[in-house]
Amino acid sequence: MNDKPDLSLSIAGIPFRNPVIAASGTFGYGREYAGLLDIAALGGICTKGLTLTPRAGNDGIRVHETPSGLMNSIGLENPGIPAFLEKELPALRELGPVIIANLSGSSVEEYAEGAHLLNAAPIDIIELNISCPNVKAGGMGFGLDPGAAAGVTRAVRRAAANKPLMVKLSPNAPDLCAVASACVAQGANALSLVNTFKAMAIDIYRRKPMFDMVSAGLSGPGIRPIALRMVWELCEQVSVPIVGMGGIATASDALEFLMAGAVAIQVGSATFAHPPAMNEIITGIAAYMRQYQIPSLADLAIRKTA
Repeated sequence: MNDKPDLSLSIAGIPFRNPVIAASGTFGYGREYAGLLDIAALGGICTKGLTLTPRAGNDGIRVHETPSGLMNSIGLENPGIPAFLEKELPALRELGPVIIANLSGSSVEEYAEGAHLLNAAPIDIIELNISCPNVKAGGMGFGLDPGAAAGVTRAVRRAAANKPLMVKLSPNAPDLCAVASACVAQGANALSLVNTFKAMAIDIYRRKPMFDMVSAGLSGPGIRPIALRMVWELCEQVSVPIVGMGGIATASDALEFLMAGAVAIQVGSATFAHPPAMNEIITGIAAYMRQYQIPSLADLAIRKTA
């Protein structure tokens, strides 16, 4: 066997050098991590969540550690899509990995208008975020109901006909498979999951909720087994590529998701604690494939026995 296993893949016709992608909201616009890891070696970068107009984000505490993860209530702070296209995207493109623009909004119209701008921009994929739990309007509200998910997916698909569309799903949906199927039926080329779980913390010294929004999004190692189960189940229900995420911090974690059927993975919280984590995951996946003589990523997937 070749000493260099094939880590390449394709999502909706877009080639990736490997399956490791920086998750939205955890990697800024790439430059923030310059000097801390080899950014050019990554398969892709998901931008911070982008909205049509600038957002200041949530007030109060925004990040809180738990024994097995991280809670956040950022509130989609971002400069707005026009400012991103002008000030951030040129430098982001120079970094090398596939560029995935994470799109959010408060209404179907706002999503569609943002998608229209991204459709004409030099980005590779749009990741439609209908799963953010930390905003008062939009976000996760679109990802809990199949009808709402279908409506916003249809509008974005029409507004961004030239770009591959990946929909980021919420683990908080009562029927995740129904939401996923609705998005695929309206033109989603791929799905990514899971976003954070809705959670809560209380400050016992102030005797009030830790976050001004009361609830926040939980990520990190504590959610990984649940996220893995959701990816496994969804891979059996839909035919489009799935990008898995949720508490991935090591090559072993990533391999579990790839074996469950995901074509690629995203890494988020782990990067905060250990910036080189994604580089190490890439190296670890390649080492595993060499050791067990697995020639390509597609050969990693396992199937349930009857």
